[in-house]
Amino acid sequence: MSQTSAAPPPLLSVDRLVVEFPLDRRRTVHAVSGVSFRLGEGETLGLVGESGCGKSTLARAVVQLLRPTSGKIWFRGEDVCRLRGEPLRAIRPHLQMIFQDAVASLNPGRCVGGSIAEPLRVMGGHDRRSRDIAARQMMVAVGLDAERHFHRKPFEFSGGQCQRICIARALMTRPQLLVCDEPVSALDVSIQAQILNLLASLKERYGLSLIFISHDLAVVKNICDRVAVMYLGKLCEIAAVDALFNTPCHPYTAALLAAHPEPDPDRPPATGDLVGMEIPSPVDPPAGCRFHTRCPAAQPVCSVTEPDLREVATGSRVACHFPLSAAG
Repeated sequence: MSQTSAAPPPLLSVDRLVVEFPLDRRRTVHAVSGVSFRLGEGETLGLVGESGCGKSTLARAVVQLLRPTSGKIWFRGEDVCRLRGEPLRAIRPHLQMIFQDAVASLNPGRCVGGSIAEPLRVMGGHDRRSRDIAARQMMVAVGLDAERHFHRKPFEFSGGQCQRICIARALMTRPQLLVCDEPVSALDVSIQAQILNLLASLKERYGLSLIFISHDLAVVKNICDRVAVMYLGKLCEIAAVDALFNTPCHPYTAALLAAHPEPDPDRPPATGDLVGMEIPSPVDPPAGCRFHTRCPAAQPVCSVTEPDLREVATGSRVACHFPLSAAG
């Protein structure tokens, strides 16, 4: 009789996460609405969608930079949303984040070596000398000359160098999960490639799991294992990267891929169904499927009943009453 080993538990499990912001006494911004997904050890999950769909809010909730309205975030089997005080402080080093605007996320009046060493000071248990040694070692690991750059201020560095500094700072606590919120979108294309290669190298070296937020679908396709697509605070599709790019199941995913420009002068520009259509407000999202007001295949049921995120093919889940190719 053959025995099958159980699948390892996920590193991160997000369950029906809701993040809302009161706009005034009567209105609420529904930034993230019932999002659920899992992230495995050593996995890179891409998070894509239009601006304002809730990607960054979701990321900040995962690392507890803001408290969700409801839902659960399980990290290594512990619900971090319930933690307060010292238990939360103890888990924070394992959840780190790097931001889109690297320059703005650095203290302009502090030398970069001090900024990189700061997480160890906050954690405690390290004297000044050991913090500085560790910071210099991490600077070298991210491709910076520690001897030349340790005492310099952020304004003396390029955008790409500042992003390396921010990556070094995030890795000082030896995190298990690194959330990258559009870390290369503000950089030149040539520098983007360097930072992406650096992240890939550091992922292998330190055994990281990544959540990678980006508008650049070509980048997501090259570095991610799976991709989650968000629309107006909801997850509409999540699948392995090849499956999602080759056979998208949600009409929004298909439109998003069709609208992405290709470096081919002979290919006519995309004229997708989404062009010119107004995005609904997260203050008053549509009933039923939130995409139905822009969906070319919408049916009456779509405006009434919200679709569940369900499996339509192995490893592919989609929130659509009438999924595309995977439905067969």
